[in-house]
Amino acid sequence: MQISIPDASVFAQQFEPHGSTDRAYLAHHFGRFASTLVEFCSSWDLQRGNRVLDIGAHWLHQSILWKQAGFDITAVDLPITFEMANVQSIAQAMDIRLIPCANLEAADAFDAIADSSADVILFTEIIEHLTFNPIRFWKQVYRILAPNGRLVVTTPNYYAWNGRAWDFGRFLRGFGGGISVDAILGTHTYGHHWREFSKHEVIRYFCLLSPDFNTVKAKTVRNYYPEANDARRKLASAVYERFPGLRPNLHLEIELSSKDHGIVMQPSW
Repeated sequence: MQISIPDASVFAQQFEPHGSTDRAYLAHHFGRFASTLVEFCSSWDLQRGNRVLDIGAHWLHQSILWKQAGFDITAVDLPITFEMANVQSIAQAMDIRLIPCANLEAADAFDAIADSSADVILFTEIIEHLTFNPIRFWKQVYRILAPNGRLVVTTPNYYAWNGRAWDFGRFLRGFGGGISVDAILGTHTYGHHWREFSKHEVIRYFCLLSPDFNTVKAKTVRNYYPEANDARRKLASAVYERFPGLRPNLHLEIELSSKDHGIVMQPSW
C-alpha cells in the first residue's frame, strides 16, 4: 500500500481553524507518526480492513494522519483531553469517533466498542508507561481486534546506543531492564513505570498473553525524533545506528491469527 506523507508544517496548519493544537508536541513526534504509518502500510492493504482503534490518541495527531491515509478511526484517550473544544472540533470535522477512557486498568470504557470491530489497533509509545497489571486491558483489546487484524506496538529499544545503563548479562540473553515480562503479567505491582523493553521481550510478552497472537514484524527503527544541534551526537547516531540492534526505537506488528484460545495469561493473585 503506497501512501504520501505531508510536510510536517503543512500537516500542522490544518489544526488552526479548530483552535490550534500542541504544536511543540506535534513537531517532536511527527517523524514517529509518519514512520509508524509508512512501516505499517508497507505490508498492509486497505482491502484487508481499514478500521483503526488508536489507543492513547492524545490530540489526534496520529489519528488524523491515518485518517488521511484512508483509515476509519476510533480514538481512545483521557476524558480531560477529549473534552477540549479544539480536539472535539477537529474530531467532528475528520469524522473520528472519540472514546473517553479514564482508567485503562479497568478498561470499562472499551465496553462501548463492539467485538471484532477493529482491523488495526495502535498502541504506540504506551506499553512502557503501564503501571498496572494489564491482563484485563488486554482481554478487551483481544475482544475488539478482528481475526487476522494487527496490533501495532512502538516503544523505545532498551538496548539503544543512547539508552539507559545496560545490564550486560541481560543484553547477552536478549532481555531488557527492570522486572521481567513474566512478572509484569503475573504479579500485582505498581513498581514498573517506564519499563523499557528489548525486541525479544515484546515478542515474549504477546506469546505469554495468547497463542493466538503471532508477531509478524519486529524491527528496530532509526531515530525519528528531532536531534539536538550537536555535531558529535549526530556523528555517533550515524555510526551506531548502522547496527540494527542499537537503533533507538522498536516497531512490532502482532497479528491475531485466530480467536481460539483467548488471553491465557492469568495474574497470580
